[in-house]
Amino acid sequence: MEMERSMSLLQMMVNEGLVPCGEEEMKRRNAIGKLKKIIVEWVKTVTYQRGLPKKYLKFASGTILTYGSYGLGVYNSESDIDALCVGPYFATIAEDFFIVLHDMLASKPEVSEIHCVKDAKVPLMRFKFDGISIDLPYARLKVISIPENMDVFNPFFLKNIDDTSWKSLSGVRANRSILHLVPNIEVFQAVLRCIKLWAKRRGVYGNLLGFFGGIHLAVLSAFICQRHPSASLSALILLFFNTFALWPWPTPVILQDRIARPFIPTDKVSWMPIQLPCSPYEFCHSNITRSTFYKIRTELLRGHMLTKDMLSPDFDWNILFEPFPYARIYGLFVKIFLSACDKDELGDWVGWLKSRFRCLLVKLEELLGFCDPNPTEYVDTDASQPNVIFYWGLPTDRIDLINTDLVEEYFLKNVDNGYQGSPGTLKLSIVKAYQLPKNAQSVCERKNSKPCWRVVDGNRKKVPPQPKYKPHCADEYLPTSENPEYPSAGG
Repeated sequence: MEMERSMSLLQMMVNEGLVPCGEEEMKRRNAIGKLKKIIVEWVKTVTYQRGLPKKYLKFASGTILTYGSYGLGVYNSESDIDALCVGPYFATIAEDFFIVLHDMLASKPEVSEIHCVKDAKVPLMRFKFDGISIDLPYARLKVISIPENMDVFNPFFLKNIDDTSWKSLSGVRANRSILHLVPNIEVFQAVLRCIKLWAKRRGVYGNLLGFFGGIHLAVLSAFICQRHPSASLSALILLFFNTFALWPWPTPVILQDRIARPFIPTDKVSWMPIQLPCSPYEFCHSNITRSTFYKIRTELLRGHMLTKDMLSPDFDWNILFEPFPYARIYGLFVKIFLSACDKDELGDWVGWLKSRFRCLLVKLEELLGFCDPNPTEYVDTDASQPNVIFYWGLPTDRIDLINTDLVEEYFLKNVDNGYQGSPGTLKLSIVKAYQLPKNAQSVCERKNSKPCWRVVDGNRKKVPPQPKYKPHCADEYLPTSENPEYPSAGG
């Protein structure tokens, strides 16, 4: 029965399009190969422009290192590629990366929709290459020549690098550490695919909105695989929920790499600390708040209650992955309407505001005690300008405590400083569940969250009929008090 459960889950992942075909793999390999050639050409160009000795032209080089879902092998046809550009000491980020390389990329026919995100914690360029979305940060090393497949753990390459380069490299280092530490890479990849689908469907995926990011789920999945090296896929999913639903947060989750390391405690405000496997001193960046911690914990408990009856004859994986029913759970929503003059400006504006959404979320928590930020992005096709809309669930009994105009003014004051583009429009309002557009009233899944200017497809798959199997847990968990009682860490 356990093996049957594993096989049915694997088939479900294939049916959902989460396992890439050979054609998709080749398309991405070709894109990365072309991008590497452009980076080598860019380094030669910068070497010449800097007037460096001719011998540098022969030895100077750069490379591309992939990480994220592509680096871990858990991407699908709609996934983007996280690709780190690594350059030599004389290629600066401000001038050579964001100007020279930007102009080179923009001139290529394969490249479209290119944006510079200079004010992010990890500055990067975002563009499409042969139709594939790529996020490209930059790491500048204190060397002249960089091997194509450099060892990101070699102290020679890491010596005296700046803080931005160190942060950019941490994603690659974390990915490679995880793949080195898990006992079976293919099993780990299957577990991570399942957990990411669960997190997206249940509305707990999206680091900028206070939920899990890809690195958080990768470490948690690796932690389970490492502890249970011979367990089947279905058993590992059960163990994932059993472990983290009852985890004594804020005790940190730390992958054991058989090397004694000093433990450095994380700051006191971190709700769910998860250590980066590549460093004993760093934790995965988190935007988790009181509300999102409550939502994550409740969804983990729901998963635990569902999967503990996995061997029941009526068990159905569809229940675990059922999209979160926002319109049924919440009667009121704060509508966040963002617009700009054109698609490019909207992308920059939405990206900037999303990076500061935690500020708005915390303010709403202060006023109402709870807020559930639905990560799904909607579009009003009747509006005159390109737009993106968010609907965040609110408690119904405290709505008299919020003045949306004051909250809007507060949030704009916090986001105005530092924005280098042309600011768009932000409008907050309160709407009732029946006022949501049809595609927001039905339970639906976010297809892709990275390109925030992309129009969201409203033609979703219908939710399958609910089988006889019913979980022994409550769906209605909205707290109404200002200080909700969280589920006990001990279960």
